[in-house]
Amino acid sequence: MRIYSRVMSELSLPILDLSQLDAGPEAAARFRDDLRAATHDVGFFYLTGTGVSPELEARLHRAALDFFALPEAEKLAIENINSPHFRGYTRVGGERTQGEVDWREQIDIGPERDAVDGGPAYNRLIGPNLWPAAQPELKEVVAEWHSTLSEVSRRLLRAWAETLGAEPSYFDEHFGEPSTLIKIVRYPGTHEPEPQQGVGAHKDSGVLTLLWVEPGKGGLQVERDGTWVDAPSVPGAFVVNIGELLEYATGGYLKATNHRVVSPKAPDERISIPFFFNPALDKRLPLIELPAPLAAEATGVTDDPRNPIHALYGENALKSRLRAHPDVAAIHHADLVGASA
Repeated sequence: MRIYSRVMSELSLPILDLSQLDAGPEAAARFRDDLRAATHDVGFFYLTGTGVSPELEARLHRAALDFFALPEAEKLAIENINSPHFRGYTRVGGERTQGEVDWREQIDIGPERDAVDGGPAYNRLIGPNLWPAAQPELKEVVAEWHSTLSEVSRRLLRAWAETLGAEPSYFDEHFGEPSTLIKIVRYPGTHEPEPQQGVGAHKDSGVLTLLWVEPGKGGLQVERDGTWVDAPSVPGAFVVNIGELLEYATGGYLKATNHRVVSPKAPDERISIPFFFNPALDKRLPLIELPAPLAAEATGVTDDPRNPIHALYGENALKSRLRAHPDVAAIHHADLVGASA
């Protein structure tokens, strides 16, 4: 596994309070300005004031712990190699980032829909989830989490649109039915003498990510000015970052940022639950016509031949899934293997 060097921990991410949107016009304007600055300069920030209750957080955390405590046979009964839609359980070492093994286990949960036959290749991402028979309560708490964080995401996107010079409804109008993804992740501790790859360096392929991290846990690192910066959990806060599609929609004014997770030292472990809020697979976000001062700072979309950014979200999402889960790709999508660039 890849070994990680030390990082600077003195730097911190901005902290924004979403409740300021309800504190009058001046406070709301300051929040929007801070939101634009944070995602132009860093691409990451902490978000408080979301209204997500500690009780809901605790229920989801408990459900996550209960899932990972299930007997191995129960978890493998919903292993993602059984799903052509990349849903279900991934065993430790079953996912890759840039070809390197990630040291984590997880369950992937997307929109609950019927599978689609034919059409664009990205339609293969549409389909039902796989749920553990021994834990029916997981589906209920995930549904509540999904509904709550979807509303937080919409509020953020309306604020982004306005601070970028567009109508507040810009993203509502162009999103369609959102393609969401919830990952419930456990990073087991390692006995290696040096920090190891929990998740390798990457950028998210969509628009917006809200990350809940188990209180008191570190491991997340954000690349800032060429340096890896620690981003430990903050009580009552989500870690928020933008993805490649928001970089595309702003012509590079907002930048998706590389980030990674370092595995904890045994016997410690870490639970994290990222929520990805993205457009419908068949949606292409039109470019936002930025005000002149902002447009002058839009440096263009990152040009990385190893990781092209597609304007159509379905193409970006499929690229990410095929790369992350080569075993699922080989079993269910052999005709697409090698076409994930």
